[in-house]
Order: sequence, then C-alpha cells, then structure tokens
Amino acid sequence: MRFHVLALPHTQVTPEFAGCAFTEKVRRFCIMMTDLGHEVFLYAGDQTTAPVTELITCITEAERQEAVGDQHYTSTSWDQELPHWQVFNQNAINELSKRLEPKDFICAIGGYSQKSIADAFPNHMTVEFGVGYGGVFSQYRVFESYAWMHSIYSAHQNPTAVDGRFFDTVIPGYFEPDWFPLGNGDGDYYLFIGRMIDRKGYRIAQEVCEKLGKRLILAGPGKGEGYGEFIGSVNPTERAELMGKAVATFAPTLYIEPFGNVAIESQACGTPTITTDWGAFVETNPNGVTGFRCRTFQEFLDAAEKVKTLDRKAISEYSKSRYSLDVIGRQYESYFERLLTLWDDGWYQLRS
Repeated sequence: MRFHVLALPHTQVTPEFAGCAFTEKVRRFCIMMTDLGHEVFLYAGDQTTAPVTELITCITEAERQEAVGDQHYTSTSWDQELPHWQVFNQNAINELSKRLEPKDFICAIGGYSQKSIADAFPNHMTVEFGVGYGGVFSQYRVFESYAWMHSIYSAHQNPTAVDGRFFDTVIPGYFEPDWFPLGNGDGDYYLFIGRMIDRKGYRIAQEVCEKLGKRLILAGPGKGEGYGEFIGSVNPTERAELMGKAVATFAPTLYIEPFGNVAIESQACGTPTITTDWGAFVETNPNGVTGFRCRTFQEFLDAAEKVKTLDRKAISEYSKSRYSLDVIGRQYESYFERLLTLWDDGWYQLRS
C-alpha cells in the first residue's frame, strides 16, 4: 500500500516536537507503515527522523518559526485561514498531484484545517488516521478511543438518532516500547506531565499532594502556579526517566479525554496512573490494574496510597502488550486493507 501522510505546519516530525501528540502520531505512523513494507510519503516541514519513502517539504523552517512566534508550538491555532496553513495546504496539493497513484491513501491529521487537500482529490480516499479533535470531515476516520468516537458521533445531532459507521474504526495511541523502560519507582515524588491549563487537572494533583504532604513534580508547557516543583517542558528521555521513578502519574483531565498518551507511557514504565473516570481513561486505566479512576477528592487521596500496592512489572507488560508500535501497526494495516475492499464489494466483500 501507498500512504501520503500530511503533517502539521507548525511542527517538525522529529522527537524534539514530542509535546504535540498529533505530530508524534505522524512520526510513529510512518515508522509502523514503513516497517510493514509499505511506501510512505511524508508532507511536512524540512526535517524528519521517520524512515519514509520520501520527505516532501511543504513549509520551510523559517515559515514555521514565524507562524509559531513567541508561543509554544502546542498553542498554535489549527485554522486553515492562517497564512502558514494556506502555504502548507497549497504546497501539499501541488506535490500530491505529482505523486498520487490509483488507490493510494491520503492520511490527514489536521482535521477540518486539511479538508481543502482532500477536496482537491475526490477520487482518492482521505483517512483521518488519528482523530482526537473535534473538526472531523472525512468519510473514513480512525478514532483514538471509543469514548471519543461516540462523543463525535453525537456532537452535532440528537444522540438517539445517530447510527454507527462501518468503515470508521478505533485504534488507540501507540509508542516505541524501548523509549519507556520499566522503572522502580524509587523517587520520592508524584508526577504530573501535561499542559499547565486548568482543564488538564494539574490543580487536582496539587491539592492531593499538598493534603498528603507529598512531593509533586509538574512538567509541561505553560505557566502553572501553586504547590509543587515546576520544571517546564521535558524531552522524551527526560519524560521517561521522570515517569519511571515516580510513585504515580496524575492525569486528572477535566474534559472528555480523547486518549491521553501520558497515561499509557507512564504505565509502560510501570508507573500507575491516577485519572478521572471518563473519556479514554475508562479504556486505558482499568481500576486496580494500571491505576485508579476517581470522582471525589477522597477517592484521589485514597488512590495516591493504593497505587503503592500495584505490580509495576505487570502494569508495564499490560501497556506494552496493547500499545507498542508492532501491535498497533498491524491494526492499522488491517483497517486499510478493509478500506481497499471499497474498490470492490466493500461491506459485502467475502474472504477469497
């Protein structure tokens, strides 16, 4: 199979931009599909560490930096009317027109902001291969969790009137297992990793740790305030080291979390997660197995102690058996093989 993968205009597809979950999804998707023997054409900035058939530059590093400005790249708007989006999308259209062959897949990660690219090629399937956002547009969509799929299905109409879609699917997030070795939790701290915004729930981690008199390290972009040690953004190596030594990682997102890579990465290191009780966490954080889901302050306090009784090796094995690239790559391959049947009998296609 041949995949034409669209990146985002405000990041480079390298580990240095690992703070953007969607950019990481692009990089890792390219690795998986290349490892499985498929051709991968990446439409991105001028840098990548992913092993691809061809890197096609659609925005220069100077243009990317100008678009981001003084913001952190994770704060840059997804808006197709912005100049850097227009430059990226038009260049992608121009370059796709030179390379597309029949039955090739166009793989989008920018939601509605990349719709103009799909519109330019109506005879090809455009697949949104990592839907963890709200602005969906395509006929074929891979959601990060069942919770998010159902949220999107019912977002703009009466939920009782929503029908399922046979050629959508759910494939969870994924990671390189070697990046997240099993730790022993010998640090004297709890951990929060994420954007320092209220809706990520970092204040819950603060209140719990302050009440218990426990050390708390908070890592991620933004200016948090209050209890704990704020260390700013960390690279993937630093993140894994912090996770491996932590007693537990807090991920108490207040909104409906589409997925939440921090939870499965922490678990890969053997470190339990303490989360809220909705969104993707219902799927990724089974109570008493990889951590605990909570709904009251007392439940969060209890969880901070109960995590010490969990088996860190079992948590790591649980996560890596479900979310490693080799496991998820096969799920993607199977899904795209299903889509290929649409050129024949589709839903009625029988096994030969």
